[in-house]
Amino acid sequence: MNVNKKLLKGVLEKAIMVLSFISFALVVYEEGFKKPFLSLSDSHALLKTILGFIWSGYIGLYFFAKAGSGFSKKRISELALIFMISLILIFIFTDYSIPTFSAITQITTDRFLVDLLVAVVFLIELSKVSLGVNELKLNPPLIFLLSFFVLIIIGTVLLMLPNATYQPIHLVDAIFTSTSAVCVTGLIVLDTAKDFTIFGQLIILFLFQLGGLGMMTFTSFFGFFFRGSFSIQNQLFLRDFINEENFGQIFNTLLKVILFTFLVEGVGAVLIFLSLDKELFESTGGMIFFSIFHSVSGFCNAGFSILSDGLYQEGFRDNYNMHLILAFSIVLGGIGFPVVLSYYGYLKHLIRGLYRKVLYGESYRHLPRVVNVGTRLVMLTTGLLLLVGFVLYWVLEEENTLAGLSGYGKVVTAIFGAVTPRTAGFNTVDMTNMAIPTVLVYLLLMWIGASPGSTGGGLKTSTFAVAILSSFSIAKGKDRVEVFRREISNTTLRKAFAVTFMSIMMIGGAVFFLKLFDRDIPLLSVFFEAFSAFSTVGLSLGITGGLSFGSKLVLIVTMFVGRVGILTLLIAVSKGVKNLSYRYPEESVFIT
Repeated sequence: MNVNKKLLKGVLEKAIMVLSFISFALVVYEEGFKKPFLSLSDSHALLKTILGFIWSGYIGLYFFAKAGSGFSKKRISELALIFMISLILIFIFTDYSIPTFSAITQITTDRFLVDLLVAVVFLIELSKVSLGVNELKLNPPLIFLLSFFVLIIIGTVLLMLPNATYQPIHLVDAIFTSTSAVCVTGLIVLDTAKDFTIFGQLIILFLFQLGGLGMMTFTSFFGFFFRGSFSIQNQLFLRDFINEENFGQIFNTLLKVILFTFLVEGVGAVLIFLSLDKELFESTGGMIFFSIFHSVSGFCNAGFSILSDGLYQEGFRDNYNMHLILAFSIVLGGIGFPVVLSYYGYLKHLIRGLYRKVLYGESYRHLPRVVNVGTRLVMLTTGLLLLVGFVLYWVLEEENTLAGLSGYGKVVTAIFGAVTPRTAGFNTVDMTNMAIPTVLVYLLLMWIGASPGSTGGGLKTSTFAVAILSSFSIAKGKDRVEVFRREISNTTLRKAFAVTFMSIMMIGGAVFFLKLFDRDIPLLSVFFEAFSAFSTVGLSLGITGGLSFGSKLVLIVTMFVGRVGILTLLIAVSKGVKNLSYRYPEESVFIT
């Protein structure tokens, strides 16, 4: 490709990016303001024109790329993009009607398709830009932290738009809601069902979907898919976030994470839809939106609901099948992508081995390192916590929230009661009626939280397990920590105790300031709120909506730190020591 063609290709890429940003800004203005400066018909016509230019630009880029190189995977992705845009443009310009779309969005199908296409193109172009962010001379934890911060700011601006809410809301309430959604917490100071419009609820859905996956993971995948390559800086940046040591497998790992997420959310939405009572909804579109919203919220461990009383609302509290579906989705989201990928590799190896044994008579070759110690430790700890939580909830709540329920209802409610404090945040019972011992059990379960590399927060199951194992090893007089015929490294032990200590300090600080700003609130409720915020759970004993301005700010900071991780935050803002070329004489310190 000569210089002129390269220059023209660069101009086309920049033009498409600018047009995509302009079109997205137009959609936000069109949907977000009650009285736009252009009429709906004029802005709609302008958006169609811009989409036509963008489509033409993609066509030009495709033929430029095809002329410069042979057929490749990148060409397939570009051709798929052009085909998708062409198909939607056909629907738009032929005024093809799909009633379900109109039912969900309460707008015309034509307008819905235009907005959808604009959002898709904007996401693709934003993803391409995000790959450049990875190449900045910033450490990965700082970029990780900034990605959440930027997403919170964007969410705050969108939630402040007039059409996002039925009545104007205070800035701190918008920041709180945005932070709670991005940090997949679920604490609310406003009623998601009554205070936010469909547009506002879609924004919240968008925020906790990106917050659960991680904005950089999401955008990096689409950026690579449509740009076709990763730089060395991109690979170094993503390696730590997705726990993939093999550089050549980074995109495949990203693909598996994205596909697993959408698969679970899609299946969950379908199953929830099938479990619903049609009499509780005005339209099929409402049922579809409800199912998608709660499925995504469950997998992302966000805990947001478009029911004023949560899942305890009349008509939904007895839908035990939906409760089980959500509980299973919550566990899958909170188990951690590294665990899912490990067992995917194990099952793949197992099936391949059995296949070759049956067809070719080859002996099965076991790969002991497909599922490592960390994965097994997470699975064991998660299973024990769920079992203990189920038994304790049943025993402690048999005469309270479980009273009067059927046998099936008691089992499902106890299962959900063991799952939801593990950073999920949904409630199928009246939280204020729980026994005090149950509340204390919830505090422990919330503090431990989900697993590393998951959509949930908290101390993390592996950290808790390592700390417990280390304590028992010390009590037995061992000089090392061993589990599953492996020795835990000293670096892991130091990190586990550091995270444990700092989490206690963070929660303690949150309790102190909450009590300082709202001195009339019972101490147990304050503790519960602080644990819920730090562990990104979202459960509350009913005090969130009545908190003062200062307490809301405390919870905003606590939710943010809990989601990004306090150790990640300290690493991001501190100047690390590259190496220590000296060592002082060693001495013991009297502990007990």
